[in-house]
Amino acid sequence: MPASTANPPRIAVLADSDTRWKWGALTATRIAPSMEAGSGSGAQVAPVLDGFLLRGRATPTPRQLAEVGVHADSLTEVTALEFLRAMTRTSYDVLVLALVGGGVQAILHGLKRIWEERTERPVVVTGYVGVVYEKLADGLLLRHGADLVLANSRQDAERFRAVYEGVGADASSVTEVALPFLGGEPYTGEHDPYTVVFAAQPSVPENRRDRAYLLDRLVRHARLRPEREVLLKLRSKPGEHTTHIEELPYQKLVQKLDPPPNFRLVYGNMGEVLDRTDLMVTVSSTAALESLHRRIPTVVLTDLGVREALGNHHFVGSGCLASWDQLDAGHRPAPDEEWVARQGVAVGGPASGGGSYATAFDAARERIGALLDNPHGLPPLTPYYTPATAPGYLPGILARHHLGPDGSPLPGAPAAGREPGPVRQIVRRAARGAYRHGVQRVAPVIRRMGEL
Repeated sequence: MPASTANPPRIAVLADSDTRWKWGALTATRIAPSMEAGSGSGAQVAPVLDGFLLRGRATPTPRQLAEVGVHADSLTEVTALEFLRAMTRTSYDVLVLALVGGGVQAILHGLKRIWEERTERPVVVTGYVGVVYEKLADGLLLRHGADLVLANSRQDAERFRAVYEGVGADASSVTEVALPFLGGEPYTGEHDPYTVVFAAQPSVPENRRDRAYLLDRLVRHARLRPEREVLLKLRSKPGEHTTHIEELPYQKLVQKLDPPPNFRLVYGNMGEVLDRTDLMVTVSSTAALESLHRRIPTVVLTDLGVREALGNHHFVGSGCLASWDQLDAGHRPAPDEEWVARQGVAVGGPASGGGSYATAFDAARERIGALLDNPHGLPPLTPYYTPATAPGYLPGILARHHLGPDGSPLPGAPAAGREPGPVRQIVRRAARGAYRHGVQRVAPVIRRMGEL
């Protein structure tokens, strides 16, 4: 469906967690093919956005979706097979796959099968929700086959192309953009009260000792600086899941402490929290890049070391690495401008709408428009992994989503050919709740017992 038609562009986003839904939906609006409303007004037609939430342990709850603050024209919870069936019924201009790598690969093979006789199909886009600091080659090759693989910075674009070229895969899909959720008002000076925010992460660090240490230091900072407001920004409430499993939520750990009155737990949209932040502290959260984009003083902690397992090694050279001892003593970090520019943030002025961030998505938008306007249509999807190139790896990835090696539904796959009825939907919700309870409550207890 060419972008030059009179109808607004239609975009579908398939996401498997709250953070990936946020990334996918915001990316979709930024890369939507440009289309004027007509009559020479110059106004752009807003795209029609259909959201699909992949059913699993991290399927967002209504509260999480509301917190993200991104709205779609429709929102449907689906399995991989249900999504593929939906793609045979509705025509879209663009499809954004905001999934973990294995999910992207499975959907790409499923789409390749259902579109094998079609040249008019959506442009398929995928990418990463934030900083890429682990499983670079694995994650990238699982995303290969999409028409566009988005890189959130110049540094990532160079690394992505190097990986693809290094294995002999086509690297032309790599397209440099930026994180779609950067923005907000630039930092202009200290608030009253001065506010310190620690951006927690569900799985970094993983163990109780390190998480308890970070919480203790945060509370200690609140006691040392009673004139400051110290906020612990949390991603999810107990029982909810996000992109990563959180087995030791800070809400539980803080119950054993007696924090001072200037210490609080906060939820909500990160952008709204940043509006009142004077010092952002984290281990390796993408919130650091959001903060740097606004020129808010930002610290990436070194207390637990600078290690790949923590992800803070990504910030080597940023000028933001510091410890709680330094922060307690009044240290204010100064980011390295060249490093920040390579990350695609704070370029051309803080959140000013100028510089390269304002045009960061132009190349992707133009490329999508050119693909849609191709009179010969789009070629078949060609993932790097096939039953010939990865016969010991690919079948297992596809089977997790009830797909065979050729992308077709496996025999006996649940609901492969029919819509789920009301009873089945109720059973699914109950099963997912039980699964989440098992992961969050039961599994950690079993592991601790095994360590005795």
